[in-house]
Amino acid sequence: MAGGLFRKLRGETAAGDARPMAPDPAGIREAERDQEKITERLHDERGHREGFGLFLRHPLRVLTAEPLNILILSGPIGLAICLFGLFFAIQNYGVYVILSTTLVDDFIVWGVLVTVIPVAILDFREDRRKRSLEEALPNFFRDLAGMNDSGMTLPNAVHLVSSSEYGALTPHIRRLDNDMSWNLPFVDAIYRFGKGIRTPLAERSVDLIAKASKAGGDISEVLRAAAVDTYEFVNLKSERRNSMLIYMVIVLVSFTVFLVVIAILVSTFLTTMASAGSAAMSSGASGVFSSTVDIFTYKRLFSHAAMIQGFFSGLVAGQMGEGSAIAGLKYSALMLLVAWVVFRFFI
Repeated sequence: MAGGLFRKLRGETAAGDARPMAPDPAGIREAERDQEKITERLHDERGHREGFGLFLRHPLRVLTAEPLNILILSGPIGLAICLFGLFFAIQNYGVYVILSTTLVDDFIVWGVLVTVIPVAILDFREDRRKRSLEEALPNFFRDLAGMNDSGMTLPNAVHLVSSSEYGALTPHIRRLDNDMSWNLPFVDAIYRFGKGIRTPLAERSVDLIAKASKAGGDISEVLRAAAVDTYEFVNLKSERRNSMLIYMVIVLVSFTVFLVVIAILVSTFLTTMASAGSAAMSSGASGVFSSTVDIFTYKRLFSHAAMIQGFFSGLVAGQMGEGSAIAGLKYSALMLLVAWVVFRFFI
């Protein structure tokens, strides 16, 4: 059937007569319609594999692919909690509830926590995944280089290495072995290997190995150089994390000291001033205290200051200790929750 269509397009007869014939307009139109159908199907399939189409087919995969993607779900939920709390408080207690109680503050705090805690959890999980993969890369490259030096071909070396245990990197190595077993070129297979790992260090190392392989260099030396480079990168990253740990502790301790100072200030100084003001007002000595001390206003002001400091101090701690403000969201959520609990139940 396909041969007949091609003969129609070339203008040949079914018997193999090579005499030129006028192209068949009906055959051309049929071929064009088939091509348009194939193009439409490819376009539809591409739409299902990326963007909003991928989200509709695999929402959980899209939401957990990157830590910030979860904001698509947690952001609207957190905003809804804040707006619901505001409308609920105003409807039941009037507009002045915003100034006279902490009900609206509580809803805002829980809305922020609902928004940032999923991001913090996914970022913590992603950081552990990347750290596990990057720590296993030097051993993988070193073992692959040693086996290649012993005379093994790269496919055989990869196949032998895939039977070893490299932690979180093992499934990616076995996928690399499967690709090469289907005669996929080493450069294409190693690029797919780096793309599957999805870490900057892996992509840089894979790019180095692929370009050196294309240039015709000694692949064993390139693999050994990549092993040294990844090991030094992981080592420097670990040293940086250990060196900056003291500054993270300082941020956490300063927040704790701030809470202790406010607790002492409220329980001693402000309470004494409020008692003295009330006594002066009852005795008529208005010249000493012009008005009573509103402890509730001061407590609310201090609670706002503590929660704001805790949230942004966590971001600073993450940036200093782990090189990413998003990594500090777990500290921000923790300190915000601690500040809220302290001021609602203990101060």
